Amino acid sequence: MSEDRDLLKEIAAIHGVGVSRDDPLFILQTLNKRLMEDSAKAQQEMLDHYKEELAALANRWGEDAKEKAEKILNAALDASQKMMAKAAQDGGSSVAAVIKNEIDGSVNRAVRTVRGLVIANVIAVAITLVAAFLALWVRL
Repeated sequence: MSEDRDLLKEIAAIHGVGVSRDDPLFILQTLNKRLMEDSAKAQQEMLDHYKEELAALANRWGEDAKEKAEKILNAALDASQKMMAKAAQDGGSSVAAVIKNEIDGSVNRAVRTVRGLVIANVIAVAITLVAAFLALWVRL
């Protein structure tokens, strides 16, 4: 009720008019106060609803961001696995080529060594045959 007294004093001070409590001005003031309270309540409800919508949007954006991050991570992982497989294949091919070259070199050395032994054996056989023919010729 001190609010009403303050309003009466303010009206008297500003307008120089005294009004009583049953004046229609107080009815308007009461209506205005009620409308402002209702408006504030409606605005608060709208604000609460807006906050809920923002929270839902933020949550959805977070989920979308998480989903996109997972897709990017999976793509990077797939690319990494493909690169590792290619590197392993290339490394395996390189190792296979080195081993083949070593085997080819070893086989070539072995063939040269065997060829030398065969030639030495042929010469030894030829010398033996010549010696056998000479021994036979001397006996005859």
